[in-house]
Amino acid sequence: MSTLFSELSLRETTSSNRVMVSPMCQYSCDDRDGRATDWHLVHLGSRAVGGAGIVMTEATAVEPRGRISPEDLGIWSDDHVEALEPITRFITDQGSLPAIQLAHAGWKASTVRPRDGHDTLHPENGGWPVAGPTTDSFPYDRAVPEIERLATDDIDVIVDAFGRAAERAVEAGFRIVEVHAAHGYLLHQFLSPVTNTREDDYGGDFEGRTRFTREATAAVREAVPDELPVFVRLSATDWLSERESWTVEQSIRLADCLADLGVDLIDVSSGGISPHSYPEYQGPNYQLPAAERIRTETESDVAVGTVGGITTPEQAEAIVANDRADLVIVGREHLRDPYFTLRAAAALGVEDVGGPPQYRGVFRD
Repeated sequence: MSTLFSELSLRETTSSNRVMVSPMCQYSCDDRDGRATDWHLVHLGSRAVGGAGIVMTEATAVEPRGRISPEDLGIWSDDHVEALEPITRFITDQGSLPAIQLAHAGWKASTVRPRDGHDTLHPENGGWPVAGPTTDSFPYDRAVPEIERLATDDIDVIVDAFGRAAERAVEAGFRIVEVHAAHGYLLHQFLSPVTNTREDDYGGDFEGRTRFTREATAAVREAVPDELPVFVRLSATDWLSERESWTVEQSIRLADCLADLGVDLIDVSSGGISPHSYPEYQGPNYQLPAAERIRTETESDVAVGTVGGITTPEQAEAIVANDRADLVIVGREHLRDPYFTLRAAAALGVEDVGGPPQYRGVFRD
């Protein structure tokens, strides 16, 4: 028996296996309007054909200024629902669960897409004003547009945008909704004392710095039907041990708070808040120790997923078989091999596995 190919049930939603396609930005919306294209259908659909139990979109902006680049996927209007429906329908037809990551880039917004460089897009060149916890919280050595300090009313607007985006996601056919609170984007900017120096209700101590994330998550949970799970992606640590920063211990505490709000799984990543946020080790399973700590040290029974340097079937199997995580989240290996899950089934000797009948038997030759 393979643990990797056992079902994972969260609420009334069941994944056929423990493999998830990690959200990976594609920067491929043609008209800069946030609408999904044929590229997204083929990119995500091919991973569903490849057997992954859960296929998650890239970071999908809940409002236009929350995009990283003008080519980012969005879900801030009803028009986006129509473009996403064929994707969720195809993924579902393959026996996979379509999932979406809701995001807001904060002051990491308004940049050119990475394949075109790393420059900031200023308003005169098609960019837009960006926002964050404070006007001086940007730690990178490049010019950015003036940062707007989000007032309480502005935060309320964004919390509402997360909730409305979740409603649209369900309407579009997604079966899992994830809140992106990692990688130095807006919610993480509020979580980390590296970038959040506010002294109001959204800054200061743990309670204040986590308030925005908790409110956005609560809005999403309220919008998502009870039978469907909600995930939250966290950067478990800022990797800045020499200064006051976000730590695994705080992630453990926040995971329990999120579980109390109805979150079903913590998607554990790390870093992204600073150009100095480099992992101490970047080899296989380098994110797993933090995920394992969150899984074992939380007081709740919230499930945990892990990312980071997962490239082989045997490695993925060992993670879940040894109870180190509940879900294996595979990113770059899915870019190299859309059929990673079917290949893993063959390598692990799993006979009764899904996959399209058109491809059946191919991976056992």
